[in-house]
Amino acid sequence: MLKAFKFRLYPTPTQAVQLNQHIGSCRFVYNWALDQKIKTYEQTGKSVSRFDLNKMIPALKASNEWLGEVNSQSLQGMTKQVESAFTRFFREKNGFPRFKSKKNPIQSFPVPQHYTVNFENSTVKLPKIGEIKAVLHRMFEGELKTATVSRSCKGHYYISVLTEDGKDLPVKQAFSDSTTIGIDVGIKDFAVLSTSEKIENPKYLKNSLKRLKVLQKRVSNKQKGSNNRTKAKQRLAALHDKIANQRNDFQNKLSFKLVSENQAIALETLNVNGMVKNHNLAQSISDSAWGSFVTKIEYKAEWLGKTVLRIGQFEPSSKLCSVCGYHNKELQLKDREWQCPECTTTHDRDINAAINIKKFALIDQNLIGL
Repeated sequence: MLKAFKFRLYPTPTQAVQLNQHIGSCRFVYNWALDQKIKTYEQTGKSVSRFDLNKMIPALKASNEWLGEVNSQSLQGMTKQVESAFTRFFREKNGFPRFKSKKNPIQSFPVPQHYTVNFENSTVKLPKIGEIKAVLHRMFEGELKTATVSRSCKGHYYISVLTEDGKDLPVKQAFSDSTTIGIDVGIKDFAVLSTSEKIENPKYLKNSLKRLKVLQKRVSNKQKGSNNRTKAKQRLAALHDKIANQRNDFQNKLSFKLVSENQAIALETLNVNGMVKNHNLAQSISDSAWGSFVTKIEYKAEWLGKTVLRIGQFEPSSKLCSVCGYHNKELQLKDREWQCPECTTTHDRDINAAINIKKFALIDQNLIGL
């Protein structure tokens, strides 16, 4: 089973220079490889493979001698990233691959192999750099796969290690009506459960907007290219980093709790890209980061042998009475409560939706009747 672990690195000043050199060199090779693929296609109508690009790297290093100071496998890893970007573009209709900018707040480079993690000495040994002090707060066993070294907007360094522990994924546990929970995600409440429990939306971005606007104004007021502008941009990036970390921590804890306490989790399929086109809700939807939350539920469920059930995005989960099945076609987004004219049940819109999400999912599994 593949698992990833992320650790903080504490390089010496010399090692920090070497890490930055790896980051810059790998970014250079990525942009070069992307440029080669684009130009080759424009000139010949054919694509150039990453293997062909790798054969061209020695000549690139000969004309740019500073590339010789960087781990060659890290450089070759960038041609693989370019190829993966094109694969996603053609298969998943993602955006066309873009050139990497040194202005991006988070920079990274791959370490495909030949690195070691020493828990006794609390160090990570990287090719061309040597042993770097690290906080190895979690032990792991298994074969080391690829690693990625990153530098945050604060100038902190991290390594993400992918491991293979040789274990099979646990067998999916049986589930029933009583061991399944339905979840309806929202903006006012981050998640509403079929048990009627509501999890408040922490709204980390919204709560930091005032501070963000102040920092953005300070950046715009500084002279371009000045050290003061650079410092102002670093403070702005640091706040964005803090917001992302808060959101990630909240979602990790909540997703683990939900997966641990239930055998199956029922979710509605959401078209988030389509929803953010509503400019009135776009910021709130982005702040909630539902897609990231669902991803965390899915991989944690896989690790623990639990099941994730999905219902279609067009199911009328909010408009259907969860008691008698009446379809309220007149229900609008502003209506937070409504009374069923058939059975007179008064519904909280979101709780009713969560109950229906669970019911639709179990009906699809033939575990309950209509």
